[in-house]
Amino acid sequence: MFVDKKLYLPTDLTQTCPNMHDPIKHIKYLRQALSQDKKRIGFFISAGCPLAVDMPTGSWPLIPAVQELTIKVNLKLKAATGTPENKYDLLLKEIALANKNIENIEDILTFIRGLKNVSSGGNVRGFTENELELLEKNVCSEIASLLNVSLPDLNTPYHNLASWINSIDREVPVEIFTTNYDLLMEQAFEDNSVPFFDGFVGSRFPFFDLRAIEDNLIPKHWSRLWKIHGSINWLQNSSHDVYRTSYLAKYEEANLIYPSHLKYEQSRKMPYLALIDQLSKFIRQPSSLLILCGYSFNDMHLNGAIINALKSNPTAIAIALMYDTGTITDPTDGSIKDRYPNAIQIAKQRSNLSLWCYDEAIIGTLRGEWKVNKVFEDHENIATCVETKVTITPGVGGAPDVNTINHWLKLGDFATMGRFLQALIGINQTTTTDAK
Repeated sequence: MFVDKKLYLPTDLTQTCPNMHDPIKHIKYLRQALSQDKKRIGFFISAGCPLAVDMPTGSWPLIPAVQELTIKVNLKLKAATGTPENKYDLLLKEIALANKNIENIEDILTFIRGLKNVSSGGNVRGFTENELELLEKNVCSEIASLLNVSLPDLNTPYHNLASWINSIDREVPVEIFTTNYDLLMEQAFEDNSVPFFDGFVGSRFPFFDLRAIEDNLIPKHWSRLWKIHGSINWLQNSSHDVYRTSYLAKYEEANLIYPSHLKYEQSRKMPYLALIDQLSKFIRQPSSLLILCGYSFNDMHLNGAIINALKSNPTAIAIALMYDTGTITDPTDGSIKDRYPNAIQIAKQRSNLSLWCYDEAIIGTLRGEWKVNKVFEDHENIATCVETKVTITPGVGGAPDVNTINHWLKLGDFATMGRFLQALIGINQTTTTDAK
């Protein structure tokens, strides 16, 4: 059931301004696009999405963000207080001396692998090649163990996405692309009995089937799940063939692109090459719609694939939903800086990439604030995606107070996006019934 709501504006702000975007207009477009069973729709699920899963008190987040994950890894591998330093303590000191961030797991792994590349036959900064290999193994094992988690219940945004996919018969399957190593999307699909294909076939040791991907030899009612950076249940045998297992793969046999500067090199190998190519192929399809959630455009090898595909297909549309505001105040000097500089730069150059931040958007290369253009009667739960804030500034010299109304879009929160998709199920079912 939908609740009627209204969004009000004073009359002097109801006119459309060139540097403003109406969130209601664009949410309506998104809702209409997502309700079509023949439209090519893809979701790009990235690192920020697990943060939207509600957890019991003291258990949040389900999977920590990069900084928090790094802190957990550091605490696990550092020597206990009051005991002699171990090799990991010494490693962190060397990383700090090199002006790298010891709370960024990518910097840590990049530093280890950089030393390992030149350590053969000798010592580098006090570490032997064997010691560096052990450090790398321990770090990667801790990362994998922190990602080996399950969704806490059946009401998560992942379940909402899976339920929406399963709500109508589709002429074209929904495709999910993810850089995450976890098994959360797989769990949501299985909890909702949604058939899906992830590139592997078989029962005992499912193997990667390139032909099925290249020739699209997959039932259309199966959703596609493309794990661009691998998964914690992928392994590689002695012949370098990649398999999917039913257990958490050990580091020695795991086939993940662990965060480091080597991500680009690893992504050029199979099966990653085929999966990234699948992302490009999807965007190049006529009138495709890609919705990016939790992605901050900091992976340059993925940015290149997305940008080139968007350039080659002007009919494709990509919408990046960003959780936070578009700018940030620098605590050192109070200056205003872009929070997502890579994303903003790309969106200003690509008319078919829209950036929807909390407080502003870049749509059609035009950057502007969100502003509802008229009083809106909401019968379809759209207004729940928009937050209205009123700021009262006292008048000067007896002048009346000034009310400033701001509208902020909440779809960048994967939890809000999940609720939006869940609300669409009623619209989809109504549309299907009317068609019959």
